[in-house]
Amino acid sequence: MATCNLRLTALGGLISTGSARPFLSVVIPAYNEERRLPQTLQTVTDYLRKQSYNSEVIVVDDGSNDQTARVVEACCATNSIVRLIRNDHRGKGYAIRTGVLSARGHIVLFFDADSSTPIEDIEKLLPWFDRGYSIVIGSREGVGAKRIKEPFYRHLMGRVFNMVVRMLTVRGIDDTQCGFKSLSNDVAKEIFARAHLYGEDSKSVKGAMVTAYDVEILYLGQKLGYKIKEVPVIWRYGTESKVNPFKDSLRNFRDVVMVRWNDLQGKYKT
Repeated sequence: MATCNLRLTALGGLISTGSARPFLSVVIPAYNEERRLPQTLQTVTDYLRKQSYNSEVIVVDDGSNDQTARVVEACCATNSIVRLIRNDHRGKGYAIRTGVLSARGHIVLFFDADSSTPIEDIEKLLPWFDRGYSIVIGSREGVGAKRIKEPFYRHLMGRVFNMVVRMLTVRGIDDTQCGFKSLSNDVAKEIFARAHLYGEDSKSVKGAMVTAYDVEILYLGQKLGYKIKEVPVIWRYGTESKVNPFKDSLRNFRDVVMVRWNDLQGKYKT
């Protein structure tokens, strides 16, 4: 595959099919995903097995109260690239942080358990690392992006939220919330170690919780001077979405304000 071959060459031959360290780490946060996760893991591992590079898949169980962990354990038993991390239920942002900090791959991808963006779209992201970018994110906006079966009200919510984000924190990015983001490993670890909203002191939560952890990560990326590339991808709206339009909108707005407040207080000093 041309895109991945370019990336392997750029790494100076560090990665090969026999290398101990993976080229790509795929981090999947999961909360009560026993129904959707088996197909997602099958699709992801089937795809990665065909690539010319080594990979690992890290599923972080965010304190699920269903059989999510057992589903992952069953996959681990037959697929050596999959591993499970069990967390207390502290939310998606903390789950992703856990996965990132344990990731070994040169590139780390966050990937939603519902597979709303197909794993194959990683091929659109990888070439940009060769062009000097440290953070390459999927976007549901721009030429080539596709939103499939998304209700109008959800699209409107997203556009309003993005307007607030651009005014207060992250500049120049059309879609901060698409759940398909990749970073070079060292950059990912530096940024997540600096994050405050859903960091090590995150409290336990109840029920599904959609947050704007992405905003803080991208804000830190810009503040630290890393080049960020937004790449149009395919995104399919899930009929089992855990988004609560009212509660999650308020929480996300609060997160954006807190990012700005944290910066004003000097918490993100470089």
